Amino acid sequence: MASVVEYKGLKAGYHCGYCASREGKTSCGMWAHSLTVQDYQDLIDRGWRRSGKYLYKPVMNKTCCPQYTIRCRPLQFQPSKSHKKVLKKMLKFLAKGEISKGSCEDEPMDSTMEDAVAGDFALVNKLDIKCDLKTLSSDLKGGIESEEKKKENSLKKEGSKELIHPQAIEEKLGSGEPSHSIKVHIGPKPGKGADLSKPPCRKAKEMRKERKRLKLMQQNSAGAFEGFQAQGQPASLLPKAKSNQPKSLEDLIFESLPANASHKLEFTRFLVDSPLEAECPANGPECGYGSFHQQYWLDGKIIAVGVIDILPYCVSSVYLYYDPDYSFLSLGVYSALREIAFTKQLHERASQLSYYYMGFYIHSCPKMRYKGQYRPSDLLCPETYVWVPIEQCLPSLDNSKYCRFNQDPQAVDEGRSKDLNRLRVLHRRSTMPYAVYKNYQEDPSEEEGVLEYANLVGQKCAERMLLFRN
Repeated sequence: MASVVEYKGLKAGYHCGYCASREGKTSCGMWAHSLTVQDYQDLIDRGWRRSGKYLYKPVMNKTCCPQYTIRCRPLQFQPSKSHKKVLKKMLKFLAKGEISKGSCEDEPMDSTMEDAVAGDFALVNKLDIKCDLKTLSSDLKGGIESEEKKKENSLKKEGSKELIHPQAIEEKLGSGEPSHSIKVHIGPKPGKGADLSKPPCRKAKEMRKERKRLKLMQQNSAGAFEGFQAQGQPASLLPKAKSNQPKSLEDLIFESLPANASHKLEFTRFLVDSPLEAECPANGPECGYGSFHQQYWLDGKIIAVGVIDILPYCVSSVYLYYDPDYSFLSLGVYSALREIAFTKQLHERASQLSYYYMGFYIHSCPKMRYKGQYRPSDLLCPETYVWVPIEQCLPSLDNSKYCRFNQDPQAVDEGRSKDLNRLRVLHRRSTMPYAVYKNYQEDPSEEEGVLEYANLVGQKCAERMLLFRN
């Protein structure tokens, strides 16, 4: 099965959702009638990105807000303090029903809507904006409409004794049933009544003894161990010294919940309609390659849907839709961390699949720099299409919006189009090399657009994909 694409050309001078420029955006686009996972992998490694079946590539040295393709390296990923905070917040909510006070100040998830091509297609990256599940219709079978939401008000006002807690969202997406909110009373504060769900307080004298014993063990673990055994203390009763080894992402995400946990969070995954052709090679992941929906179910109610592309070398984030009533759970960050962990799982079966693509990094827009917090990560050089660690790129980006990251001045784009005649064309239901198609050309200026397309997609994709010409 070959990819079939229709090049739409360059579009310049339209509205930018990042800097609010009315005429600053410039990009090239094409429509994908069908697309193999390998072709899309090669395209995103040249700065392309899909929104539905529309593929676009910012013209980096001309657009007002250059968008650099960013990828995370999950095999070396360590969650930051803010990431751990989100994961622990989710665990507390699931285990005890606790809801954190205040809004999430460290999450710039509510950025502006980005138009891929003004008036036609919208780029909605899962790490960029939130979408209201209540706007989805027909179980995701129909068109998906999303709109930018204003930041949620703080879940708890200062001094209030009640929290607004979502009761339930629709049983199915697009059911048309509105969600409702109920008030949940907060338990007594310390000193205002006993909390029977917590263990009884221990005496200060006992706590001091245990701290002293633990300190002694840490200073001389071997001697302390022998000393306690000489006193008849079994090793199983000895206090364990804290490990300096930080918890892994998997430890935090898959931490066991108590049997009486307040909430249950489940996940389901299924194929979704997209231009990507599903593939299930023997040496690939068990679920195969293609586009997938990942549903997040809380106590039997769907609260979020993430869309990802599983490609030969990466998991690519596409969209996330979630009920804004659950914004206090930081679902944008939480789903990204789960997808990083999922990439590591896929890597165990398909060793070449080892990256997590997060869309575009926009350094010139402060609200869009948060993607650089998922470390280690790399940015794609817009001229030579090689990956460069983000730490090496940031000093240059501080001085200029557009940068060439490859430090070798002699380096060129190795994947550039070298022979236009070998480009493949679909014309009158027949496939042919461009050398043959030129005999059918009626407009000599058409070759300029074909050459532009070939340079943007590179030689490999130009030879594999079919460029539809009417």
